[in-house]
Amino acid sequence: MAKVGIAGAGAMGLAAAWHAATAGHQVTVYEADSVPGGMAAHFDFGGLSIERFYHFVCKADRPTFDLMAALGIGDRMRWVDTSMGYYIDGKHYPWGDPVSLLKFPLMSLWQKFRYGFAAFRQTKQKSFEHLENLNARDWIIRDFGQDNYDLMWKRLLELKFYEYTGNISAAWIATRIKRVGTSRKSMFQEQLGHIDGGSQTLVDALVRGIEDLGGEIRLGTPVREIVSEDGQVTGIRTDAGTDAFDAVISTVPTPLLSGMIPGLTDAEKAAYDAIENIGVVCLLFKLKKSVTPHFWLNVMDEGIEIPGIIQFSNLRPMDDHVVYVPYYMPVTNPKWALSNDALIAEAAGYLRVLNPDLGEDDIIEAQAGRLTHSQPVCPPGFARMIPPVRTSIAGLQVADTCFYYPEDRGISESARLAREMVGDIPASMGAA
Repeated sequence: MAKVGIAGAGAMGLAAAWHAATAGHQVTVYEADSVPGGMAAHFDFGGLSIERFYHFVCKADRPTFDLMAALGIGDRMRWVDTSMGYYIDGKHYPWGDPVSLLKFPLMSLWQKFRYGFAAFRQTKQKSFEHLENLNARDWIIRDFGQDNYDLMWKRLLELKFYEYTGNISAAWIATRIKRVGTSRKSMFQEQLGHIDGGSQTLVDALVRGIEDLGGEIRLGTPVREIVSEDGQVTGIRTDAGTDAFDAVISTVPTPLLSGMIPGLTDAEKAAYDAIENIGVVCLLFKLKKSVTPHFWLNVMDEGIEIPGIIQFSNLRPMDDHVVYVPYYMPVTNPKWALSNDALIAEAAGYLRVLNPDLGEDDIIEAQAGRLTHSQPVCPPGFARMIPPVRTSIAGLQVADTCFYYPEDRGISESARLAREMVGDIPASMGAA
């Protein structure tokens, strides 16, 4: 058994720590934030405990269910009938099921058939390797049609990826379509899940499990350096000093790694530095009135500069109507420099456009969460860009959300990769 240090107490870091402690390793977790959980962490939103960054569960998320069962909280999973909608040029339209597609007035019969067939095909694919070298825009135009791309996709991609819009992997988009498209109670009814009490329920169970097994979580303790000597990881340095470890797992964002791990090869540092990220300012509103009956509402309107909203209270029961408004963008975008208050004011105006009956007095409270490295940019051929999890430094494994590719960020992929890395600790140390 080994002394294992883990950098980052997000979902993946905590899951790795719990698996390592369960396997008998001596575990210490380091986290720069004052609370564990990373993007899954909750905060007090006027008496409501809720994530700063929204999470939902799909039927395909088996690693999440397995982890919850192992932690003894498998009975906390809740499934809810949900739906999707579009707001296009001032009007609301239901979307996401055969009936809504057939009734949709903005497509010809041929467009509807082509869109439905292309979307259905993705749910039946076992692999998207055939799309690995295609960009999403060209693939959607090819399979769904130019008119359907312009109507249903173009603005969504442009308002999330901006200058990267024409350089996003088709395999990554198709995998997202499949994950959500297969999370259904029936052909006619989407069904998504949430953890009773929110993702904090899982975070708390992981923290409890780690500590009960003798592990330690050091909050407010950023990792300054992952130390190595003669090609072998030896410890983690923080402001309090250097702690010795036999093995280290890093879950911090890849853009930070080349400066944090001086023992990496120049080729490894270049590979990490080549992975680009966009940021997010995720606004959260508590309202007296609903904005939409849907869980997610995609917005295609030239006067509204957000790709959509998530009415989270349509998934997780709450006393008030709770809506997330995510502003994804490269941090070089001029809008990134706007204050949280300025973005809240802008988004509040958009919500009143989406529901004209929503008055200023109907906004009970609003908060913002901001992350610089929230979403890796996955271009065509991204699978070849991802370095191996096991680095050239013996005993050191590295992964962040880009290693989930072609899957998107999510607790399920965090749980899967965490377990794999812990299982590989002996091999990564050079053990037989």
